[in-house]
Formats: sequence, C-alpha cells, structure tokens
Amino acid sequence: MNGQSVRESLRAQLWPIPLAAVVVALLLGQVLPFLDEQVDDSMPAVTSGLLFGGGPEAARSLLETIASSTITVTSLTFSLTVVTLQLASSQFSPRLLRTFSRDRFVHNTLALFLATFVYALTVLRSIRVESSAGASFVPEIAVTAAFMLTIATVVGLVLFLAHLATQIRVETMLRDVHRETEDTLKRIYPEQGSEDNDDVLPRSGGVSLRAPRSGFLTRVDEEALMASAAREAVFVCVDVAPGTSLVKGIPIARVWSTSEAPLDKERCAEVADGMLAAFRTGFERTSSQDPSFGLQQLLDVTDKALSPGVNDPTTAVHAISHISAILCSLTSRSTGSRTLTDAEGTARVQLTLPSFNGLLDLVMDQLITYAVTDPRTAGRTIEMLSEIAISATDAGSLTHLAAPLHTHLRRVRTSIKASPLDAVIQQNLTDKLTGIKLWE
Repeated sequence: MNGQSVRESLRAQLWPIPLAAVVVALLLGQVLPFLDEQVDDSMPAVTSGLLFGGGPEAARSLLETIASSTITVTSLTFSLTVVTLQLASSQFSPRLLRTFSRDRFVHNTLALFLATFVYALTVLRSIRVESSAGASFVPEIAVTAAFMLTIATVVGLVLFLAHLATQIRVETMLRDVHRETEDTLKRIYPEQGSEDNDDVLPRSGGVSLRAPRSGFLTRVDEEALMASAAREAVFVCVDVAPGTSLVKGIPIARVWSTSEAPLDKERCAEVADGMLAAFRTGFERTSSQDPSFGLQQLLDVTDKALSPGVNDPTTAVHAISHISAILCSLTSRSTGSRTLTDAEGTARVQLTLPSFNGLLDLVMDQLITYAVTDPRTAGRTIEMLSEIAISATDAGSLTHLAAPLHTHLRRVRTSIKASPLDAVIQQNLTDKLTGIKLWE
C-alpha cells in the first residue's frame, strides 16, 4: 500500500490521533515526575510559587477528580454526539456520517480528553505519602501540568460543542461533500476540455483479470499497475471504475501482450499476481478516486429531503445547487477513460473513469424521478441545465455536450407535462426550458 493509500485510510479512522495522544500522555506522565524529583530542591522561589503547593493527599484528590470527571465528560459528550449524528443521518443520508469520522477537530478533541485522563492516572502513581519506606513526594510540575490540561479540556469542550452545532447543519455537510468532490475531480481529471478519451486498443479479446475479493473498488494504485505492466511487457485495460461493487471471480480488467512472448497459462498467473495487488477494495465507497460518490451523497440528500416523511424542498434546492457547481466545473476537464504511458511513451494502462455524460445521467435520472413533482426543485433542475450549458460554452466544450443536454431537456419537458403540478406552474417551467440555448 502506497503512502497516499495509507494517509487516506488513516484520515477516515477515528483512532490514530487519540491513540498517539494517549501514548504521549503516558510518556509525559512518567518523565515529568522524574524531572520533578531531579529539580525539586533547585527551583527558584518564584517558579515554585506558580506550581502546585499542596501535599500528597491534596495532589491525589486533585488528580482523582481530574481523571474521573474527564472520562465522564468524554463518555457523555461523544455518546450525545453519536445520537445526534444518527438523527442527522436518518434525515439526510447515512453516508454523511463519514464527514464526522474524518473531522480533524473531532479527532483532536477526543485526543485531548483521553490524554488528560491517561496523564492524570499516570502521574497519580508517582505520588508518595510519608512512611517508614521514605519521605513524601509530590511532583509539583506534573500536577500543575495536569491542572493546565484540565483547563484546556474545558476550553476544548466548549469549542467542540460549538463546532458540533455547526457540523450537524445540513449546509455544512453539503459544503464538506462539495469540497471533497472538487478535490477528487482536480486529482483525477486534467483540465483539457470535457471530451472523453478514445480507447488505445480494441475493447475485445485479451486475458481477463478477475476480482480477488468482493467489495467496493476504492482505488487503483496507478504507479504499481504501471510498474507491473512495464515489467511484464503488457497493456492492461481496467474495465471497472472506482466505486464499482465487485464480486469475487468477476472479470475487472483485460491484458494484452505487447511483446513476442505469448500470454500462456504460467505467464498469465504471474501477470495477475502483480496487477491485482494494485486494486484496493473496501466495505464502503470513498472519494479517493470516485467522483460519482460525492454526487451520489448530494443526490441522497435531495431524494431524502423530497420524501413525504421529510418534505424539505429548501434542502433539496441547496443540494441541487452544489450538484450544479460540481458539474459546471467538470465542463472544463477531460473526463472518461485515461491512458497511462511508460517512460518510453508506450501505452501500458487504460483506466476507466466516469465520463461527464455518465455523471450527468446519474444526476438527471434521480432528479427527473424525484424533483419534477415540486415546483422549486423542478425549476432549480432546469436552471442547473442552463448553468451547465453556459459553463460549457465558456469552456469551449458545448459541441461535445449539446447532445446529452438536449436529451435531458426533452426528458425534463416530458416529465413536467406528466407531473401533477398546476397548469400555470407547468407552463412557467416549460418557458424556462425554452429559454435555454445550446449553441456556441
């Protein structure tokens, strides 16, 4: 697994930063009492006056209070948070819970809470009362540090509650999904117009590579796949795009030999072993290389908002606005299949990625099904098509996009006529459709 894959995996996990903070707190809880013991008699009076001045019993009581209250606040806070997010996910989309698990503020807050708890417990072990075994010892620096961590925890709790109140708003969730999708588009689609690339080799024949396991294709390691193809002197065509649900044993790619050596049974096994390692699968989709995942999340919010149980067309309109912005940004990018070449300029890998037409079909299929029965969302859908046409004109790509836009305009017109909307509303929406111009 390459560095980017590791970073993507760790970023989506809630445990790495809190675990690292616990380890650091454990080490500090050992080091600071030792430092206290070394400098206890040599500290200036001014410095000593700023440190904890109580005896062993007072230090024990303080640290016990810090530890018990911190773990209680941590448990209560995150229990309420999970309940709140579950309610939000049931109203908007379960996939939006990913934004919480990837939130750095949440990671850092949990890390602060747990670090304070572990540090207080660790320092508590070093306090000694006077006995026949030796004199009493209070690690003044360490106890003072525990007090400062507690103050930081209280401040962190206030900031976390304020942050959570913002994060559970649907506008914030839509913004985060939009930004994540834009980052994915910039990463996988070059800015060279929106015309799909042609295939380098015929999409027929070749030796099939079959999925080694079931799950969602989360990413394709391009560097590993290129290195394997160049080493084996083959050309590989990946037939599935990231985000596809794979079933073990189903063909996902095809390989052609580019040398005189045939792809016999033994060589096929070697090629398959090297190349299948470049395919990453998981139990859920991610936005690492999947531009359609962000659009699907926004569509889920739109569909849920228009359901009879929620009935929130304002949220649906906001979600369609984000969808429109994403599709408009795609008009200036090259979408569809992408070919990778080696250092000598020889084509080695052809990746299958969603085309603009495919993404537009994904969006329009659901909007025509759910959005045309409400006048606001129907009007916003028409405005979205108009915005795409304007953006394509500015990007010089309307020639390639005029046909699919015409098709969807006709579909919207037909759906509006068949909808239960009032005749006046239908006429107003039809007039909006008529005003969209598709020429350069």
